[in-house]
Amino acid sequence: MLFQIYGDNAGWQLLGWLLVFAGLVLVNELARRTKKGGIFCLMVIPAALTVYFIAIYAGAANGAEWALNNPTYVHMNSWFHYAKLYAATAGCIGFMMIKYKWKFGKADWFKVFPFIIVAVNILIAVASDFESGIKGAMALAEYGDRWWLSSENVWLYGGWWNWVNGIAGILNILCMTGWWGIYASKDRKDMLWPDMTWCFIIAYDLWNFEYTYNNLPTHAWYCGLALLLAPTFANALWNKGGWIQNRANTLALWCMFAQVFPMFQDTSRFATIPVLYADGFMDAATRPASANPVMQGVVALLALGANVICLAVIIKRSKQQKKNPYKNEIFTDQKDYQLAIARAEK
Repeated sequence: MLFQIYGDNAGWQLLGWLLVFAGLVLVNELARRTKKGGIFCLMVIPAALTVYFIAIYAGAANGAEWALNNPTYVHMNSWFHYAKLYAATAGCIGFMMIKYKWKFGKADWFKVFPFIIVAVNILIAVASDFESGIKGAMALAEYGDRWWLSSENVWLYGGWWNWVNGIAGILNILCMTGWWGIYASKDRKDMLWPDMTWCFIIAYDLWNFEYTYNNLPTHAWYCGLALLLAPTFANALWNKGGWIQNRANTLALWCMFAQVFPMFQDTSRFATIPVLYADGFMDAATRPASANPVMQGVVALLALGANVICLAVIIKRSKQQKKNPYKNEIFTDQKDYQLAIARAEK
């Protein structure tokens, strides 16, 4: 088992997961199906939140109690959360520029933007994984265990799994093929990347889940499982080729929610922790006495293995087809690709 879901609270934890999953699927549909919905969800709301965040930090700098005690300021102050929120939002806006052909979104050179922004998002997470690995090693030298307390008062357990998963993330960047194979759908609801088929999606989902499991353990039940499965679910059933747009939309929207309402994951009846916390709880004031990092290691190896296999398949296909896998699409024989390209505006 990956998470501690049992006892009287299990029903609430499962309900919370279903609410997050269904909510992300539905809000993504609102953002992708209409131009007004996309502008409101991915431009207006982030702009308003930026004003809110600036007000909180300005208030805190001046010693205002309302700001110093604000949940966003107390629980979501890591550099990672802000970097992820704005990188994901930048991706969403860029994808809208492509599908609606706004300004240079119609230019051929801009087709490489999706690769760049996804690579940046992956590298942000890789840096965070490596940071945890380093701080875990420092804690081992100082305290005899690998526990270190983050700026958000969450005990993290850094070890070799962080390094393995960080390497998997770097390989995952190399698994993105057909950089210029980017299209707007005929109905203008989606930006499509047809060559990003199930091969990449599985490798990405395993890597990113392990990232959240390592570095956002108290949130991974939601930002790991629910958040990753929502875009994968949509891509599998009705939005072929639109996975990366689904992923960016749901990631940005979730980051906005989590940044403003962190207590949903942290202290409410919906809070869920992984088996890592062998003491059965996570309390910033109490250094954990024991740890169960087995699943961190297992999933890290699975993530690395999936990305190695995916990259090996890409290399084999590129040699067989005598194509550069980044300038050209190489999964054109797969059903996923064919269903996606049929939706594309040429």
